[in-house]
Amino acid sequence: MFDGIGLMELLLIGILGLVVLGPERLPIAVRSMTKWIQTMKRMANSVKDELEQELKIDQLHSDLKKAENLGLKNLSPELQDSIDQLKSAAESVNRPYKVEENLTADTAPLEDIPSESQKTEINANSDKSNR
Repeated sequence: MFDGIGLMELLLIGILGLVVLGPERLPIAVRSMTKWIQTMKRMANSVKDELEQELKIDQLHSDLKKAENLGLKNLSPELQDSIDQLKSAAESVNRPYKVEENLTADTAPLEDIPSESQKTEINANSDKSNR
């Protein structure tokens, strides 16, 4: 990070900061600067990750167009791998909807769920039969 700054330059910056800010405010200023630098690094990494993701998606689309031009037959391993990745991505997008469908199909209708008064009657009847 400090490629062009040597030990003497860092010492000079520290002394100037101590003189300008004073011993009370210098630690606070250093903490706020480090937080600001960390925030900037996180933002830069986020942008970098998004760009890499967009480039990967663009590469997958171009591979898919190549595969369509070849008629999806006799594809190179790289193109086949790209198609498989696209298929798995499409399945993962649809997966939450399939889970919801399964949950609604497995749950009982509202009429079949006993109300609170029915639950107390069931508990009372089971207590009588146990005696």
